Amino acid sequence: MSFFDKIFGDSNSKVSGSNPQMWNDLTEIKQLDEIVEESKETPVIIFKHSTRCAISRMALKQFEQDYAIDADKAKPYFLDLLSHRDISNEIADRFDVMHQSPQLIVIKEGKAVYDTSHGAIDAGVVKGIV
Repeated sequence: MSFFDKIFGDSNSKVSGSNPQMWNDLTEIKQLDEIVEESKETPVIIFKHSTRCAISRMALKQFEQDYAIDADKAKPYFLDLLSHRDISNEIADRFDVMHQSPQLIVIKEGKAVYDTSHGAIDAGVVKGIV
């Protein structure tokens, strides 16, 4: 493993995040209907990640490191947007958010109530929203 892989993560990794037990994989468009329904009871967090982007890997790593939201307070989903660009496009249309990567979106009551990207992704801010 190279020095940069240790800092930024391995760009060839297909694992959903560096902490896979934390995430629910978002791999099918039909899951967005489930997310809308789930968000009526519990806020949903969607993290859109580009596996080839060092900035995205850094944002993901920092978010996971700082994430301290109880499982009953929010449900986090992970989207590998290179493998599932169709889902990313549908998220942009359905929740009226501009596509970005990396991007974090919070869904409540079936609507996007917060979205941010790149260096502005902050687990502490998200915890205050959910």
